[in-house]
Amino acid sequence: MVEGYFASREDVSVGPGALAGILSVPDRARGVVVFAHGSGSSRNSPRNAKVAAALHARNFATLLLDLLTVEEARARHNVFDIELLTARVIQAVDWIRHDPRTEHLPVGLFGASTGAAAALAAAARLLGSVRAVVSRGGRPDLAGVDLGHVRAPTLLIVGGADHAVIELNTDALRHLTCLKHLEVIPHATHLFEEEGTLERMTDAAAHWFNLYLLPESAVQASAAGKR
Repeated sequence: MVEGYFASREDVSVGPGALAGILSVPDRARGVVVFAHGSGSSRNSPRNAKVAAALHARNFATLLLDLLTVEEARARHNVFDIELLTARVIQAVDWIRHDPRTEHLPVGLFGASTGAAAALAAAARLLGSVRAVVSRGGRPDLAGVDLGHVRAPTLLIVGGADHAVIELNTDALRHLTCLKHLEVIPHATHLFEEEGTLERMTDAAAHWFNLYLLPESAVQASAAGKR
């Protein structure tokens, strides 16, 4: 626990479908990250909870969200319905931007598995509303043509032993035209279960948001300084 650090935690219902979520807001929040979970995961994922805790320690709020209702999740095809998942991420961003606890904060997205494709597609369609994106063991390739329209700085994190997913992410990276980076965590498999790999993944994600999840004025100032 970081000295002076505190984050409230509240179960929330998000959007028209009353999607189940967990909103945590540090007392000096400077941004908010919406988590888009993928296949076989939920707002209670221990891996994503670890990432969220690292973000809280850096004064970022988080919304861990189930993109599907309990009934929808029973139908396996919904897990791969990228249009449906993207619509849910967009609803979550809209909810974040209208909730008094988070409406003033810049928004980032953290996606895993198929949720990564939904996060990237949402970032492309929301343009300036999303400031940074991180994908963990994701399927960014499933975002299709939306990849070329993403403007938010994007980090793709994959395990070094997750060979098929490395190939898919490498191909997706070529289609991204934004500031981008592929981070390969050595020896990690798809779920980052090997010793130390989850921590390295978490550090990489938190570092990316620390660099790029900034208010619009700070982004413009940074861009001006690089000219």
